[in-house]
Amino acid sequence: MQLRKINEKVTVSPQITAADMAAIKAEGFRAIICNRPDGEGVDQPSFEEIEIAAKAAGLEARYVPVQSGMVKDDDVAAFGAALKEIQRPVLAYCRTGTRSATLWSFHESKKRPMPEILAATKAAGYDMNGVARRIANGGKTPTDTGDAHYEVVIVGAGAGGISVAASLKARKAGLKIAVIDPAEIHYYQPGWTMVGGGIFDAQSTAKTMGSLIPKGVHWVKSAVAAFEPANNAVILDGCRVVKYDRLVVCPGLKLDWDKVEGLEDTLGRNGVTSNYRYDLAPYTWQLVQEMKEGRALFTQPPMPIKCAGAPQKAMYLSGDAWFRNGALKDVDIQFMNAGGVLFGVKDYVPALMDYVEKYDATLNFFHNLVAVDGPAKTATFKVAKPDTDPSEVTIEFDMMHVCPPQTAPDFIRVSPLADAAGWVDVDQSTLRHKEFDNIWSLGDVMNAPNAKTAAAARKQAPTVADNIIADMAGRSAVAQYDGYGSCPLTVERGKIVLAEFGYGGALKPSFPSFLLDGTKPSRAAWFLKETVLPPIYWKAMLKGKEWMAKPEKLKVAAE
Repeated sequence: MQLRKINEKVTVSPQITAADMAAIKAEGFRAIICNRPDGEGVDQPSFEEIEIAAKAAGLEARYVPVQSGMVKDDDVAAFGAALKEIQRPVLAYCRTGTRSATLWSFHESKKRPMPEILAATKAAGYDMNGVARRIANGGKTPTDTGDAHYEVVIVGAGAGGISVAASLKARKAGLKIAVIDPAEIHYYQPGWTMVGGGIFDAQSTAKTMGSLIPKGVHWVKSAVAAFEPANNAVILDGCRVVKYDRLVVCPGLKLDWDKVEGLEDTLGRNGVTSNYRYDLAPYTWQLVQEMKEGRALFTQPPMPIKCAGAPQKAMYLSGDAWFRNGALKDVDIQFMNAGGVLFGVKDYVPALMDYVEKYDATLNFFHNLVAVDGPAKTATFKVAKPDTDPSEVTIEFDMMHVCPPQTAPDFIRVSPLADAAGWVDVDQSTLRHKEFDNIWSLGDVMNAPNAKTAAAARKQAPTVADNIIADMAGRSAVAQYDGYGSCPLTVERGKIVLAEFGYGGALKPSFPSFLLDGTKPSRAAWFLKETVLPPIYWKAMLKGKEWMAKPEKLKVAAE
């Protein structure tokens, strides 16, 4: 917990937890304002969790959510109303505290001189000069000049962002690069399935962001508010402006929990869990161990989602645990899939169907989760089978693993970089933006028709790095991405079906079939997933070592 006092009445803070309430009360605070929307981060407690803990500690709690980087007049008014109505001193928080400091600055600008506001926020550790410029500019952030300038700016420090930064540094050590990301912790998200299966410890999937940013790369610890590609500018939280020569966009995607009615209110209790959240994956394993009989639902929303196999991986590992402890005969496993097929690449389906039969799982296609009643333990699905009228069905459960609906982040969807569906619009081969030729994108947020996996980013990062260096030298693109993605389908403890494929579902095996046939479950693939891939991720991919990921030369450039 980092308390940053602005004045006697208002303190701001990065994300707090329910466990912090006693300490917050002891500091003399009387109320809390949450400025962070639920579902914004993979390790974020919901406001309801915070509110329950706050009330138990004798604190008032208010929810005034503001989309990252999008402070509007209505948000400022709502923040001001909350300050007026609740007892002070108050602690306001968001991901980093910047939104809360920004709201306070705009609110106070009507009655305090700007130098006083800037001094107070600076003393608390926040630079509000961008807010001052926006106020002076009639409510619009000017981008003709910036607070900083870099040769390459990378938005997002996930698997794609850190990897491409490291790959660029490996090619041109003196390159002036900035990575923009507000997160303090970096997660190895492919490991969360294994956490939910009782194989990995959750803490092993997390490292501090500062320890992973490549040496010589500047980390801008802030959220992005908007892009102004015409001025080669990125606007940050607090209305600061970063200018670039070339831009790489890879912030990942948004887990849209609130698209399912009632889901956020019951996550982490009432038998409702998800391996898509760091703090919930251990709850998955807890539920599996405790369950001796009843119905277990495993849901999959409409595509696109990150790691399309993850919803059924949770089903297989749970089924395997029940098979091993003798409970399987008393557990009714139901896979609720909004799509019409078990897996999008047909070559892997026969092996997966063997395990569906082994665990006696029922496949329910065209079933999309739309509502959850946690206390009643019921889930409602919209059923939209081809050539039939849509209907709804409500099913009781004892345990439910949910894969949330997923979209591009809000600041991407409303930006000039997005296509009609909200994803960054790139050439699927070179990963260069179709309209802005000094912008590239990789990872989950761009619109190439590939699987959204860390393995895909591992191949994309060197491609983007090669093409940026070529562009700096005045040359055309030299590398191409073939759509490679990998999904290690954990069908039982000790065996994996290693799905590797590219554009159009073409198989892209990394090993000869006599060593590892990805269409069949194997212990070799399990060893790869459990033992080999985590250190490759931490010590190779994020360090710019492109083992088995060398860029494929663009055929046009080679001719």
